[in-house]
Amino acid sequence: MIKLSQRAERLAPSATLAMAAKANKMRKDGIDVISFATGEPDFDTPENIRNTGMQAIDEGFTRYTPSAGIPELRNSIARKLKKDNDLSYNNDEIVVTCGAKQAIYNALQVLVDAGDEVLIPAPYWVSYPEQVKLADGTPVIIPTDVNSSFKINPEIVEKHLTKNTKVIILNSPSNPTGSAYTPDELASLGEFLVKHKITIISDEIYEKLVYGDFFQKSIATACPGARDSTIVINGVSKAYAMTGWRMGYAAGPRNVISKMASLVGQQNSGIPAFVQLACIEALEGPQVEIERMKAEFKS
Repeated sequence: MIKLSQRAERLAPSATLAMAAKANKMRKDGIDVISFATGEPDFDTPENIRNTGMQAIDEGFTRYTPSAGIPELRNSIARKLKKDNDLSYNNDEIVVTCGAKQAIYNALQVLVDAGDEVLIPAPYWVSYPEQVKLADGTPVIIPTDVNSSFKINPEIVEKHLTKNTKVIILNSPSNPTGSAYTPDELASLGEFLVKHKITIISDEIYEKLVYGDFFQKSIATACPGARDSTIVINGVSKAYAMTGWRMGYAAGPRNVISKMASLVGQQNSGIPAFVQLACIEALEGPQVEIERMKAEFKS
């Protein structure tokens, strides 16, 4: 038998995908089951986005692109971040990845060394701890409960700090709890993390799935001082019903982003060219379908 690496030996399969596969099998067996496994909108990708992708294929836009993403897409992401989040990034401070999952994985790979601790508020998306372990880091779970609205604050975080604490993964709005931080909560948390020199990976993939008068802010916006120590993670999967298109991105300090882009180049060379044009249409095209999906999802 071929001997596996220690990394492979401790690698666990994706619990999310395993649950989804089990639900699909149950359906095939005739069982009426509702799956809460994958975070997937119950809508088709809007027609204008699909058409843009198909047109790009028809026009032969199917070759290699820069690993970090075509400049046009990174510029589109920069405009989105400025318009929606009041965050200013240059083209070379943005990297396009194969979904937000790869963005988080690559961020951890370039930030974490063996022995470094990564704080993860619980409940959490199940891939966070496994990705930390793959970076040879140690996940440190911060429990929360309904009394705190499943949110952390500086006092809670301080109890889990050690000399090895390097990174925190903050997910707002949260999967799976649905909790979201107010600007004041983010500002307070950001100031504390900056003071303790803790790098923030801010997973904002669910930012548009908020309702009522709540407005989602990035921690890098709510706490301007945290901007240079934050890696903002986002993508098109949730807001635009594009889970299978696999486009995520990260924005942050140039030295981190450049290494993440190099890692993409060694992993998969980048996402398909035609997908990138479709994503520009998603970000900059008509948003009517997105608002309709959001309204129907709410009801």
